[in-house]
Amino acid sequence: MPSLIDIRRRIRAVKSTQQITKAMKAISASRLRKAQDAMMGARPFATQMDRVLRGLATQVDTSAHPLLAQPDPDAGLPTLLVVVTADKGLCGSFNTNIIKAAGGVITDSATAGISLGLVGKKGRDFYGRRGFDVRFELVNIFTALKYAHAQAVARDAISAFSSGEAGSVLVVYNEFKSVLQQEIVVRQVLPIELIEVARDEGERLPDYLYEPAPAAIFDSLIPRHVEVQFYHAMLESVAAEHAARLTAMDAATNNASEMIEDLTLYMNKVRQAKITGEIIEIVSGAEAL
Repeated sequence: MPSLIDIRRRIRAVKSTQQITKAMKAISASRLRKAQDAMMGARPFATQMDRVLRGLATQVDTSAHPLLAQPDPDAGLPTLLVVVTADKGLCGSFNTNIIKAAGGVITDSATAGISLGLVGKKGRDFYGRRGFDVRFELVNIFTALKYAHAQAVARDAISAFSSGEAGSVLVVYNEFKSVLQQEIVVRQVLPIELIEVARDEGERLPDYLYEPAPAAIFDSLIPRHVEVQFYHAMLESVAAEHAARLTAMDAATNNASEMIEDLTLYMNKVRQAKITGEIIEIVSGAEAL
């Protein structure tokens, strides 16, 4: 049976841990609102831009721009997978789910090969020590995320696709659904996926007029589209990370409270047993005298 001093020390340790989890919960709650506003502001633009570009890519000749080219699937070109994880832990299964989903993509692409672009410290630490082909890495950016960070990732992705070093560019990230729910998304950024149109049902895509020439528009629009999709993925990941950490720290705080109650009850039982033992010793000594 542990002594009262050991139990009190353990209670103090749990209370100290609870103070830390409470503080982290408060910080995540304050940062979540800002991250959620930024994410919700970018989501409609990114979604609409993706829809427009997919419609354009469906209607024009894929030779109109290098980034519209659909590589031959039999060419065996490797895939560039951009993995967006967090820079910090203590956010439940947030990073574990991302790494697991990325592992599934890596397994599926094992034949053609794969290279990684790592955004976030946790992904860098996991894949960096396992001998994967890492094309680029970007860490410690989520405390002050900027559009320039997405531009840097987009430049590397466009360079790999244009040079033929990658046959496709995918991004895997956590999409924010609610404070209690995040969804893993694996999205193809390049080449731009074509919209499947049911011609027999009379479905039609919008007709576009180009001013200036289509090539000039694509030179500006497609790189911007890639940048926006990566920026949107990062904003979604930031909001999902804070939501996951808020939920995890709330659960940890509640668990600490339950542990403190159990330890306090156990300490009282030990103290009562000690007092009872001392009373018995005193009574037994008095009777012996």
